[in-house]
Amino acid sequence: MSMWDYINDLPQLQHVELNNIVTLGEGHTPLVPSPNLGPSVGLRQLFFKLESANPTGSYKDRFAAAAVADMRQRGQSLCLATSSGNTGAALAAYCAAASMKCKIAVVENAPQGKVRQMRAYGAELYTVREFGPNSTVNQQVMEGLAGLVRQGRGALQISAFCYSPIGMHGVQTIAYELAAQRPQGIQHVFCSAGGGGLTLAIARGFEQLGTSGKLTRGPAVECVQPQGNNTIAGPLAQGQDRAQSVSCTTSISGLQVANVLDGNQTISACRASGGSGHLVSDETVYEVQQRLAREDGIFCEPAAAVTVAGALQAWREGRIAEDATVVCLITGTGFKDEKALQRLGDGPLPCLNSAAEVPDFVAGSGT
Repeated sequence: MSMWDYINDLPQLQHVELNNIVTLGEGHTPLVPSPNLGPSVGLRQLFFKLESANPTGSYKDRFAAAAVADMRQRGQSLCLATSSGNTGAALAAYCAAASMKCKIAVVENAPQGKVRQMRAYGAELYTVREFGPNSTVNQQVMEGLAGLVRQGRGALQISAFCYSPIGMHGVQTIAYELAAQRPQGIQHVFCSAGGGGLTLAIARGFEQLGTSGKLTRGPAVECVQPQGNNTIAGPLAQGQDRAQSVSCTTSISGLQVANVLDGNQTISACRASGGSGHLVSDETVYEVQQRLAREDGIFCEPAAAVTVAGALQAWREGRIAEDATVVCLITGTGFKDEKALQRLGDGPLPCLNSAAEVPDFVAGSGT
């Protein structure tokens, strides 16, 4: 099973012949209830969509699978990309499987675990000073790569509809799976946003299901961002129609996207679904990341904990009904983020002098 089971719901990908599809088993990720965290605050119907279960550890595998299939169909063999980590890892893996070259501009200070993963798949990496938090530098890098593509020197794959709509249609399959996994209905889906592509894909996926008559009523699609990257969520919550470029100050890797990218369309799509914008502090995100690991057994990257932080905040503010079914997208695993590992699990282990001390030590530790 893979996301390609939904090919009939993806007209933008129906030109791809079966022999050009490269799949590593992406999609069909679990939807699991929160055993402790949700009930402890009163959210009895809190669910997590574990996109961390994808082959390279994030939802970006859906993007890469669609993007690489389209490239093979078009006879392209060089992938040019930008990434803070997960997009690059996914593209590097799928390009390796398709025998393609992959060259990636990596944001400055990307987590080393993700950089190593990209290199493990054979991608060629480079970075540019201030790439990521500086919107001007970001635009210059992307425009430079787009210029190479116009010269016929590769295909540009950036996980945003404004640059790579074919790849982003693969991300829409998350919405199709959620509709199938919860046929009794979902009231809210919380999505984290950097440039807005993921949130827009979810909203468009549910909209397409409604248009085709496969879904009577879709959920409110909620956009959550760190306060230090308020390009979309703030304007959406304030009733504005346009996203804004910012000077990015958040430390949440993967969401340090200072440019608008898909922001305007995301605002429109979320509002049409009945959703709104939510801003959370970095400190809250790290606290929620720890709670997810220690209360629900889910170790996710900070960017994934953003969705849960947004849902808990909306619940405290009375913006979620008591009986509502709420889904938070767990966009990626925490095992690729070395700082997250150090923050939650670093420090020396207690070392006993002999095995004879084990019973007393264990008994004294409160077990």
